[in-house]
Amino acid sequence: MTIIRLWLGVTWIYGGWAKATDGGYLDAASPNYFGAQINGMIGHSPISFLLKHMLEHATLFAWFVMLSEFAIGIAVLAGVALQAATLGGFSMAIILWLSVSFHVHPYFLSNDLPYAVLWISLFIMVRNSNNGRGRHDGGLIPNLRDRREVIRIAGVAVTSVIGALAGGSLRPKKGSVNTVIAKLADVSIGSTKEFTAMDGSPAILFRTKAGVFAYSRICTHQGCTVNYDSLGNQLACPCHGARFDPTHEGAVLAGPAPTPLPKISVSIQGENIVQA
Repeated sequence: MTIIRLWLGVTWIYGGWAKATDGGYLDAASPNYFGAQINGMIGHSPISFLLKHMLEHATLFAWFVMLSEFAIGIAVLAGVALQAATLGGFSMAIILWLSVSFHVHPYFLSNDLPYAVLWISLFIMVRNSNNGRGRHDGGLIPNLRDRREVIRIAGVAVTSVIGALAGGSLRPKKGSVNTVIAKLADVSIGSTKEFTAMDGSPAILFRTKAGVFAYSRICTHQGCTVNYDSLGNQLACPCHGARFDPTHEGAVLAGPAPTPLPKISVSIQGENIVQA
């Protein structure tokens, strides 16, 4: 049981830390934004009806998921409210399976389902080991009349917030780093250039007489990579037919995409075109 606790606790904390340090996770203009991830799941998830409601408050849910991962991981490692924490981990793994990897075949290639099995197994082991004796880690509902238990739970909550804020302080700040995309002379007026954005996602640059602008090439429907149709001056998704207008903020012209393509901040600096 100790090995499973260690593995799951560290993994969940790492999941929260990865989100906290990801410069795009809370940035609505980034293809890594939590809301953009939800968009990519809606079309093929059996819980799409729930994801649509989450999309309306994507940033709030992004914080909830990140803090929950920290809290569950810390609680499991510290032995605080273990039954509640392990059941929370199981619930999160099941939701991830239903939203992210439900259609992965064969099923054993999905990462989320094995985590759900580990969490429910740990829950059963914790419950059996305490045998209903009402210890601080034995009840499904923490004993809030026990001052020590309340302090322990509060400690987990405070540590989770500190972890999220510490990770956030390490996020790359907008405008702090400029990455050269191309030499200005190599991109003529009226042309485009595909490039890799700083977050590793595919992107496309446009140069006009007025300057330069760029968009993520990740379709906001299900995450396919869009291509530029020079004849129609549109960005087209090859998977489900979504089309976007690069001349009007990446607006949706056709197809199932719910939102425009995210813009990427680019500018001309001297002889170079850079992403800021």
